[in-house]
Amino acid sequence: MLSQGFLNLNKPFDWTSHDCVARVRKLLRLKRVGHAGTLDPAATGVLPIALGKATRLLQYLPENKAYIATIRLGVRTTTDDLQGEIITSQPCAGLSLAQVKNVLPQFEGKIEQIPPSYSAIQVDGKRLYDLARQGKTVEVPVRTVEVFQIDILDWREGDFPELDVAIACGSGTYIRAIARDLGAILETGGTLAALIRTQSSGFNLTDSLTLSDLETKLQADTFQPIFPDAALQHLSSVTLPATSAQKWCQGQRISLTFDVPEIVRVYDEETRFLGVGQLQDEVLIPQMVFEPIS
Repeated sequence: MLSQGFLNLNKPFDWTSHDCVARVRKLLRLKRVGHAGTLDPAATGVLPIALGKATRLLQYLPENKAYIATIRLGVRTTTDDLQGEIITSQPCAGLSLAQVKNVLPQFEGKIEQIPPSYSAIQVDGKRLYDLARQGKTVEVPVRTVEVFQIDILDWREGDFPELDVAIACGSGTYIRAIARDLGAILETGGTLAALIRTQSSGFNLTDSLTLSDLETKLQADTFQPIFPDAALQHLSSVTLPATSAQKWCQGQRISLTFDVPEIVRVYDEETRFLGVGQLQDEVLIPQMVFEPIS
């Protein structure tokens, strides 16, 4: 079934997430296609794509993400990456890796961020990037995000030194903001030079497909979407007996006599995925009913 499940897409450089959705929709001849976790056009890597009814499962995917980022120091730009106009450029050949290591821990844990002015966040119903392109300056609300770990991968000296880091973080974290703020603390300026998302919503870069890979598999008739419940393994599961499973598929609530977490995957006795439910007062309430897949 090409119309149900997930696609772990490796987003190409200079494509928007919307561009990718449109291309997948055309290749699969499918109307219902969505994505989890927008990637900037200049970023590459994991972009989870939901197909068909699986689009209703996007809200239940795990939120953690991981990146490999290249931060260029000595430069500030309007977009906090190399796609924007340069605001300041000051060589900082004297900057050492030891100085960077000394301040990098400030970006781990729960931190406050001001999102880049060129971002998809809405203020008063308008996207920040639209307001920025119109030359309007607005106060961007500070948000709290969580960075689980930052590891230094490489350091390249020079007038404009570059730092490669691996970052594991929660949803809503802007890596561009980390690059900008690191440069501010070091008093050199900083901007994001390159970004690869290596993990998102339970999907990994090593298992991803490029658009070219997808086309090749479709031409060879070998493409199979990832099963809808494969991306929901972080949720506990409940197996319903035949009678209850039938009622569930009709959208009825099911009484449970044992404790389960609030949100669960639901299966029948033949291990077929039936959807996602929510437990309230020992009653399992259907949140998303998925037809059994043989």
